[in-house]
Amino acid sequence: MSFPTDLEIARAADLKPLADIAGSAGIPLDQLEPYGTGAAKIGLGAIGAMADRPRAHYVVVSAITPTPLGEGKTTTTVGLGQAFDHIGSSATIAIRQPSMGPTFGIKGGAAGGGYSQVVPMELFNLHLTGDMHAVTAAHNLCSAMLDAHLYHGNSFADGKAGFDPHQITWRRVLDVNDRALRNAVIGLGGRLDGVPRETGFDITAASEVMAALALCTSLEDLRARMGRIVLGYDRDGSPITAEDIGAAGSMTVILREAIKPNLMQTLENTPALVHTGPFGNIATGNSSIVADQIGIHMSDFLLTEAGFGADMGAERFFNIKCRYSGIAPDAAVLVATVRGLKAHSGNHRIVAGRPLPEALLAENPDEVHQGGDNLRKQLANMQLHGVTPVVAINAFPGDHRADLDAIAEIASEYGARSAVATHFADGGAGAATLAEAVKEAAAEPSDFQVLYPDEMPLADKINAVATQVYGADGIELSPTAKRQLDTYTAAGFDHLPVCIAKTHLSISSDPALKGAPTGWTLPVREVRASVGAGFVYPICGDMRTMPGLGRTPAAKTIDLVFDDGDPDGRIVGLS
Repeated sequence: MSFPTDLEIARAADLKPLADIAGSAGIPLDQLEPYGTGAAKIGLGAIGAMADRPRAHYVVVSAITPTPLGEGKTTTTVGLGQAFDHIGSSATIAIRQPSMGPTFGIKGGAAGGGYSQVVPMELFNLHLTGDMHAVTAAHNLCSAMLDAHLYHGNSFADGKAGFDPHQITWRRVLDVNDRALRNAVIGLGGRLDGVPRETGFDITAASEVMAALALCTSLEDLRARMGRIVLGYDRDGSPITAEDIGAAGSMTVILREAIKPNLMQTLENTPALVHTGPFGNIATGNSSIVADQIGIHMSDFLLTEAGFGADMGAERFFNIKCRYSGIAPDAAVLVATVRGLKAHSGNHRIVAGRPLPEALLAENPDEVHQGGDNLRKQLANMQLHGVTPVVAINAFPGDHRADLDAIAEIASEYGARSAVATHFADGGAGAATLAEAVKEAAAEPSDFQVLYPDEMPLADKINAVATQVYGADGIELSPTAKRQLDTYTAAGFDHLPVCIAKTHLSISSDPALKGAPTGWTLPVREVRASVGAGFVYPICGDMRTMPGLGRTPAAKTIDLVFDDGDPDGRIVGLS
């Protein structure tokens, strides 16, 4: 018998009413706002109402540097959350809302997999409660007001200098993969159609509005962050903000409902907080602080997932998210796979959509150890921040015991616990041993610390991440980057943390370098400021903030079918 598809498994789920899920987690029912039967908003009043409840152990779930196929981090987060119930504890998971761009592009869905999923799957992947669209609307309202400002003379009543048209940094966004919109010329037509200028579109997940929504701690804080968003500069290099053009208030009004976290559940009825989806390359790649402020009082454990490998999502979780939330982690989970570590040996080429190389599937523990340098470095990165790591060995059918044992041996080199998990096939029961290991690790004293202080100069912050987390020899700033850093320091942005934008396929800035490269220098070609979100991001490599569709996108197979007589149809093609 073939293994059922993710969608088939999700449709067979026995869901509990969300009021029951919320009630067992201590969420006041007067703070629950149902959106149909599959999801509910949680009012921010729950933060104060639940403040006296016991604090959960806070655990971040990250991974080795992923292959193009991913290492099952979301599936592990869900499976681990389910597993705590099997060992007599309770857990809540907090994950990002997926962008529909990748859903209709290459992923086909992002709700976990197998018997470790967030459900309803269709709702999770498609629209949910409309937060993504609210971010799109708020961002593009600001874009429209900026261009209206230019059209009506580019002047301010208080005498402030207007935009330098060549230094406008604010673009537009859309929640779709569309490479044709990366660069655009707007305002064409006639005098009444606006001021012609070059601009472009990013995907909504890459919007600074999304990052600010993820990092704010209250509606008032969100309003302040909207006001601080820098849209461009005048001819003297002074920043012009969303507050300056009068857009910040209306942007916040649009986001008034989107700031509320979404409550869903897993296949085994574990509470799941699904909220915000900041881009993993140029932003934090973490779900929201307000979700964690609620989730930290919902159960014995709060598991929050950080995007990409530990050098990216977890580093930003530690140095940006925790810096703003004030919530310190008690432990960390590093997801590793046999195929992922063998790929880091440099002996194989893995391409999304193509079968895995046969040699990669053969038993070869020596090759696991060879690629294990990546795991070793990521374990060291966790310990650098004073957090106790646990290695989740995400097992796939066909993995060899000797290869799995090799991963456990690497973990033991660093004094880290490890456990083989089969949650994809077996649900929470398949991650029970992992849950026991995480429970033990979280009970140990934590010595969490951020990597650098606020007052450190921006260039030194970049260097600290590059040398201590990535293993680089140092950084090389282009003349443009040096000039931009001087501008940000003069503008008072130098107290912000840094969010280094680089490839997620290598600890280095070169996606071709596997394992844990040494003897290289991080090239910083430019630096941008997300002042509203609250970080400065250096650009190291070619970052695409608007993906494109492949030759055969998932959108070609996602459809509605009416073969069972249901007039509402049945969605197919999500995975």
